[in-house]
Amino acid sequence: MPVEPRLVPRFVAEPPQEPLPYGRWATTLERHFLGACDAIEPGEDELGDPGEIAFYPDRTWHGRTFVPATTITSNGYELFGYVSFRPGGEDREPTEFDAVADYTADTAQANPDWELDLCDEAIGSWRGEDGNIATMTLVWGRPLVAGGAVVTGELADLTVDQCTLVMERFTLLAPDSYRGDTLDCKLFDAKGTELARESLYEDDEDSGEEDPGDDR
Repeated sequence: MPVEPRLVPRFVAEPPQEPLPYGRWATTLERHFLGACDAIEPGEDELGDPGEIAFYPDRTWHGRTFVPATTITSNGYELFGYVSFRPGGEDREPTEFDAVADYTADTAQANPDWELDLCDEAIGSWRGEDGNIATMTLVWGRPLVAGGAVVTGELADLTVDQCTLVMERFTLLAPDSYRGDTLDCKLFDAKGTELARESLYEDDEDSGEEDPGDDR
C-alpha cells in the first residue's frame, strides 16, 4: 500500500493573476471569442445575436492562459467558451491566441433549481498509475445562491482545485473522470460552510446513466 493511495494532480494551474478583463484587453478577447462563436454550426437552431460578454478569472497551465467567457443571445441561448494565449512579459504582448465556443439552450434562467451555473471544456489529459488517464478540465461559472466566497473542485472528496469568487465568478482547472471518479464543484462561505454543490454530470432519468454536461 503506497503512502498516498490516490495519485492525482492537484492545484496544477496558477491561481488568477489579473483582474477580470476590461478596456482594450476585453475588446481583444471579445474579438477572438466572437470569432469562435461565428464558427458554431447550430443546425436548425436560430441562435440570435450575442449580448454582453461576461469574462471569468484567468487560469494558466502548461504555458497557456485560459480566460473563459459566456453570453446570452437575443434568442435565449447561451454561448460559452474560452480564449487562450501564451502570456507575454513586461515588454511583450500575449501571442498565439486561440478560442473555443459552443452553445446551449440549457441555461440558468430555465433551471431555477440550479445552485451553481457551470460550463466546462476538456483542455488536456494527465496519465496516472496503471494506465489511468484524467481529463484536465476547465470549469467556470457563477453561484446562484448568496453568501459564497470560494468554489472548490473535488474528486472523490479530495480537493484538487479552488478559486476565490471574483465579482461572483470563478474558474477551476482540475482533473475529471479519473479511476471512475468525476468532478464535483462546491461553494463555501467565508467561514468554510458548504452552501451548494453541483456535479459536472447530470442523471439521465430514462437510462439511469450519467452524461457529461458542457453547461449545467
